[in-house]
Amino acid sequence: MKFYHNPKCGKSREALKLLQEKGIEPQIIEYLKEIPSHAELDDVIRKLNISAEELLRKNESIFKEMYKGKKLSQSQWIEAMIAEPKLIERPIFINGNKAVVGRPPEKVLEII
Repeated sequence: MKFYHNPKCGKSREALKLLQEKGIEPQIIEYLKEIPSHAELDDVIRKLNISAEELLRKNESIFKEMYKGKKLSQSQWIEAMIAEPKLIERPIFINGNKAVVGRPPEKVLEII
């Protein structure tokens, strides 16, 4: 199990706490420090069953300044998230072949 985490994010901390209360200690990946590779992000997106564009935090100023209104390919959106990992929605919990964005945090419990 993996948990893509931003410790400064309240929703991310809350989702991790919910998992830990269930006795689950996933591998924690602080994605702002350990930026996922293209292949890793592609795999996460596939497990989430969404497009790369759907994983973007569109309220981030970097999105509004650099990407709003642009039509990019799946691969180009992934590259944008690698270049600016703040764009990656959080938290993401992966359990085997299933993944979920923990918004609201209780969603992480759906795949345990």
